[in-house]
Amino acid sequence: MAENDLNLLCEKIRDAKSILIAGHKNPDGDSLCSVLALAGLIKRNFNKDALCVYDGNVPDMLDNVPNRNLMHYYGRVDLSKSFDLAILVDYGTRNHIGGVMPALESAGFVIEIDHHKNDDVVGNLCLDDTSAAAVGEIIFNIATKLKWDFDADINNLIAISVLTDTGYFKYAHSGNVLRIMAKLVDAGVDIENISNLLNNKPRKSVLTEAAVTSRAEFFYHGRLALATIDAKDYKNLDGRGDTILSLLGQIKGVEYIALLKRQKENQTGVSLRGKNKPVDDIASALGGGGHTFAAGAVVHDSIDNVRVRILDLFKGVK
Repeated sequence: MAENDLNLLCEKIRDAKSILIAGHKNPDGDSLCSVLALAGLIKRNFNKDALCVYDGNVPDMLDNVPNRNLMHYYGRVDLSKSFDLAILVDYGTRNHIGGVMPALESAGFVIEIDHHKNDDVVGNLCLDDTSAAAVGEIIFNIATKLKWDFDADINNLIAISVLTDTGYFKYAHSGNVLRIMAKLVDAGVDIENISNLLNNKPRKSVLTEAAVTSRAEFFYHGRLALATIDAKDYKNLDGRGDTILSLLGQIKGVEYIALLKRQKENQTGVSLRGKNKPVDDIASALGGGGHTFAAGAVVHDSIDNVRVRILDLFKGVK
């Protein structure tokens, strides 16, 4: 990252009297923990409190992460004032920001830290790195270059960010993130303890994941696994259905996984995974985006119609 950009980051934090930090709607481990880790770093190194907000729902499995109580639902805090500085992390596209968007638009200065490909950026200053496995990795690199102080909670938050977004390194395509984790472990992070911390789903969620996985359909000689979640089951889902995607990805011969979720009337969430096969083009065709092998979209159409489109889009995939 350019030295001038990092200096500007420090300058904006130093000068700000009010700071807002947010991630994407329905935060996952990377989004939630990156927000909290950055807030912790700002508090420790600048002695300033940042307001951490989210839209949507936080999975129950993240209830016990450090400083979870500092993350506030945007509708329960006062966002009517104009913040001097807003920092947006791990947002992907504008469509994933949600109800926090007006507060970003009225902020004096916006900094974004992201690892998604995006041609329509939100930040006045973009500290993005599409090669990073998680935003937690970028925050660790920024703080290290600036010689900021860390503490145990910050280390654990960055570790959770990295572990969850890489599927415990299953999706790590660079040794950089492994070297960062080694440093965090040397500093006292206990991966086994974090794993146990995240084993915190409600019974109904686990049973729903198992049932949805068992009803999956297979197409194109078993190369595509497709699972659907209706409105009733969606209410029981804890997070975005990563366990379902992971289980289907373990099946021999499956190269692509698609999970369709009926979120609202005529609104379908789509999560796509590829086993070393790109799925970002499929997501883009549906109006979404993401990473090469892990992407998604929110389509304003019925789940049946989206299912037809998904099957058609995968028809020509090699």
